[in-house]
Amino acid sequence: MQIEIRPAKETDAATIAALSANELGYQTTAEQVREKLAARLNSNRDRILVAVAEGQVVGYIHANTYETLYFPPLKNLMGLAVSSAYRRKGIGTALLDAIEAWARETGASGVRLNSGATRTEAHQFYRSRGYGTEKQQLRLIKYLENE
Repeated sequence: MQIEIRPAKETDAATIAALSANELGYQTTAEQVREKLAARLNSNRDRILVAVAEGQVVGYIHANTYETLYFPPLKNLMGLAVSSAYRRKGIGTALLDAIEAWARETGASGVRLNSGATRTEAHQFYRSRGYGTEKQQLRLIKYLENE
């Protein structure tokens, strides 16, 4: 199967929203994704790519630059989703390879990611690609109410 990796476009928003919902469990709308894509597609800090197979978008990846005061720059994987109908066909690997290439091109020291504790299949995939567990931590969020 031929796989094309290309930059995302605003017209990919509905498919990215569906992949985010169906494969990652994040409920969003095409309009929300379209707005965020419009703000990030021309950013030097973000890279959003899609995988096209058989004429349709079947996966996407989003990474951005992660810089702190205490560590060399990294790329931060924000999301990677591949349609369940197209898994185990090299699509996730191709998307991850593209982000790792971007990391190298920009002088980043590596790629970091967070993965939900229950996503054991994803953990296995990342480990097979050379990713290791650095530490375990809690993710704490405080949602702010609009006044």
